[in-house]
Amino acid sequence: MSLQDQLLKAGLVDNKKANKIKKTRHKQIKQQQKNKIETPQAAKLAAQQAHAEKVARDRQLNQQRKAGAERKAIAAQVRQLIEMNRQTRDEGNIDYSFTDGTLVKRIAVSDAQLKQLGNGHLCIVRLDEQYELIPTLVAEKIRLRDEHTQILSNQPTETPEEDDPYADFQVPDDLMW
Repeated sequence: MSLQDQLLKAGLVDNKKANKIKKTRHKQIKQQQKNKIETPQAAKLAAQQAHAEKVARDRQLNQQRKAGAERKAIAAQVRQLIEMNRQTRDEGNIDYSFTDGTLVKRIAVSDAQLKQLGNGHLCIVRLDEQYELIPTLVAEKIRLRDEHTQILSNQPTETPEEDDPYADFQVPDDLMW
């Protein structure tokens, strides 16, 4: 027995009022179907889905901001390492040629710096639009942070081997290429 039948039997509701309530309920259901009105449960599910999408979007934006902040921090660390460890080139009178991508660049270095570059004790790095000389140990720290900053890093030369056939021939000091 339905609740409506029980109310009718108890005499709390008459047939006329029960039919009116039944018709009203039927009209509401038809209107919802016709106008596609969402039920409270469907609206709640849509709100939860929209909230989940917003949370995912916010999380992605936060990750992008965090990655950008990390890139800026690394760039600042690289800049600081270069500025603190760069070698002065005021007395440089020898042009040292090197490649930066497909371009051949030149910087003025001293005789001691030329030897250190050749032996692998100094490296050339780019700072903005300039090139700086820094020690190889610092260049390794920079390369761990940013691979694209370092331009030239010669491998340290080993001591001449005993079997070197050219050990008796010295390279002239004025040989420049």
